[in-house]
Amino acid sequence: MNPMKIMAAFNTFRSNHPKVVSFFQTVLGSKVEEGTIIEISVTKPGEEKITTNMKVKQSDIELFEEMKNMSQY
Repeated sequence: MNPMKIMAAFNTFRSNHPKVVSFFQTVLGSKVEEGTIIEISVTKPGEEKITTNMKVKQSDIELFEEMKNMSQY
């Protein structure tokens, strides 16, 4: 993928959803330890809420670090 397109899309996302970006910066900006539970809910119009969660693994922590590094460009 084109890094410039990814950054442009991320900047648009950041403008459209500043609270979400701020949330992830706060959560992922501090040390996320292996075993941390991340829960996500989605409610589509006219539908029931769907919720899932994940237990953070070391490979997830490495991905989060790479994502943080990408956002610094």
